[in-house]
Amino acid sequence: MDWGKVKFFLGEVLRNFTRNASMQATAIGTVAITIVILGVFLFVRGELAGVGAKLLDQIEISAYFSTNATPAQIASVRHLVAADPRVESVEFVPKKDGLAELRDRTKGAIDTSTLTENPLPDKLRVRVRVPDQVPAVATSIGRLTAIDNVVYGQTIVQRLLQLGDVMRRVGIAVIVIFLFVAGIIISNTIRLTVYARRREIAIMQLVGATNTYIRMPFICEGLLDGMIGAIVAVAVLSLARAALWPKMLEALPWIGFSSTPIDLGAIVAELFLVGAAIGIVASWISVGRHLRT
Repeated sequence: MDWGKVKFFLGEVLRNFTRNASMQATAIGTVAITIVILGVFLFVRGELAGVGAKLLDQIEISAYFSTNATPAQIASVRHLVAADPRVESVEFVPKKDGLAELRDRTKGAIDTSTLTENPLPDKLRVRVRVPDQVPAVATSIGRLTAIDNVVYGQTIVQRLLQLGDVMRRVGIAVIVIFLFVAGIIISNTIRLTVYARRREIAIMQLVGATNTYIRMPFICEGLLDGMIGAIVAVAVLSLARAALWPKMLEALPWIGFSSTPIDLGAIVAELFLVGAAIGIVASWISVGRHLRT
């Protein structure tokens, strides 16, 4: 590789970049605003997904044995449930322990001293590896002999699963719309830069420069626009998070937000990639349109 040519090429890119400072500032501002909005959306979506996953992780299946179940039947059901690969853990809760748990949970609101016998049945407490599989595992357990009833908060689980599915679909749609709109805006901005340098491009075509050779400086400028816009956006988002996130944790403790809810490094990397991709693709399209006219 001829480093002299590379150095000259990069120098020309930097000169052209600074020569059209006002247009570059417009492109950088557009990228920054787009990435700030996208970053806020990714952060909120990740946080809500984390809250939903935390709620689903706390859900357990309670499988109640019939009152006439024999110890052999209980042992057989316990073995079958534990052998299911979808099941993470199985705990047998005798009715005596179930009554003690009821006393602790109600904190004296229910007077159990008047009971002549324990009305609670034995039960299995089952946790599933993947929350999406809770309904299917509960249905399987309910079909086993000696199981009288299965409870797992069906309504809550189904609504949380539906909410998660809707959020995934909406998230993909919003991201695609953001990228499409940002691409159009930045492409038009860069087209102004291309138009301002149309004579320079015409001279390069007259002396036999290839389309790729003409495109490369604009693509590098688009890459710089995208990366600088991403840096500005990440800086704004970091400052906003440092100022607002502790107040949100304090104001909304009942939601169950975590102080380290999501992988911020992954979001920052995604935003930088998005910024670079927007700049490159928008430049490629803008210059391509000009070269075809």
